[in-house]
Amino acid sequence: MQIDGLLLNESQLDNRLNKSVHEHRQGEFALLLAMLSHDALDFSQFHLPKTELTDTQSSEHVLRNELGAGPKQPLAPEQYDMLIGQNNGLRLLQGGLSDIRLRNCLSPEPLAIRDDKNHVPLEVIDNCEPAVRKRYYDKNAPTERMQMDAAAFYDSLTDEAIHQPLQLATA
Repeated sequence: MQIDGLLLNESQLDNRLNKSVHEHRQGEFALLLAMLSHDALDFSQFHLPKTELTDTQSSEHVLRNELGAGPKQPLAPEQYDMLIGQNNGLRLLQGGLSDIRLRNCLSPEPLAIRDDKNHVPLEVIDNCEPAVRKRYYDKNAPTERMQMDAAAFYDSLTDEAIHQPLQLATA
């Protein structure tokens, strides 16, 4: 039996899922769903045909001007800056929350304090499943393989005490 190809996403089935539901064939429907890939990256919605942007579509700058939107809020500053928003407490005391909102609309502060795509905050890592945390820490830990003493390992395998039957202690 030769397999022509893997069944990865529902677009390969055309309308067979729909037909099996409408014709009340639950077994076929369950089989087809079980044959699909469980990886979310294989789903059809992630493999839609892409269209190139044409000149008729406006750029972000033109759209901001047309809609009267304020300046774009940066994701992070150019340089690492721990002091973002340091004066917001003083502004809150003097002008209230409306003063902070107005200043943020006129000159938006960056959303993060660093521009590092590889940095993952500890709160995010602590909120992950243990397997994901282990993978993250293993990936970021220096990879240094332990050296094995082959002679000592062989000696431990040939030790007679290992091959003796277990002695159960009786009380």
